[in-house]
Amino acid sequence: MTEPISKQYDQDLEAIRSRMMQMGGLVESQIRGAMEGFLDGNLDRIEQVVAADAKVNELEIAIDDDLGHIIVRRQPAASDLRLIMAVSKTVTDLERIGDEAAKVARMARELHATGRVRNTRLATIGHVSEIAVGMLRKSLDAFARLDAAAAARVIGEDAAIDDEFRAIIRQLITFMMEDPRTISTSLNIVWVAKAFERIGDHAKNIAEQVIYIVRGRDVRHTPLAEVEREALGR
Repeated sequence: MTEPISKQYDQDLEAIRSRMMQMGGLVESQIRGAMEGFLDGNLDRIEQVVAADAKVNELEIAIDDDLGHIIVRRQPAASDLRLIMAVSKTVTDLERIGDEAAKVARMARELHATGRVRNTRLATIGHVSEIAVGMLRKSLDAFARLDAAAAARVIGEDAAIDDEFRAIIRQLITFMMEDPRTISTSLNIVWVAKAFERIGDHAKNIAEQVIYIVRGRDVRHTPLAEVEREALGR
């Protein structure tokens, strides 16, 4: 009887991981849609991103509920417990990424409604958004493959997104000093850039959970060189 129970347990865990990946895919499409709406002002796309936030929230609740049932029924230990804890934290990060994407979409709606947006200003956000989306995609891929080395590389990218955010701030300060009429729009763009910087932080959190599952070590607030050593098992 033990083997069928064990097989069912593995299937339950895999089903939860699969739903988490589904949630990750939805959140990634939200970010892309928000950025596209921000750049071109397509109102339909913007509204789709805002509406998708409810689906992301539903998935978070459903996955947390599934995790709760598994803990009660199976009383997992060791690596299984680490996986369950990591999925729970990752789902929270994905929900917050979805919130940031919805925030970008709402800001895009507001900016384009004023009719005062210039493409040169919007282009400053393009690169930071691509880094953020790339970090999310790679962190989820590392989670799917339980690849600690790939997760460490994602964590290493966090410095790049921070540098990009600071460069955007410097550029927008220059715009505002040159033409005070741009202050309101520039400040809105700062908030959008900050949203992508936060998305990068959440992607980094997900990558840290991968190392926790694989190595059993919490690498939050740990220097990058030490994270890389831990990921490679040195």
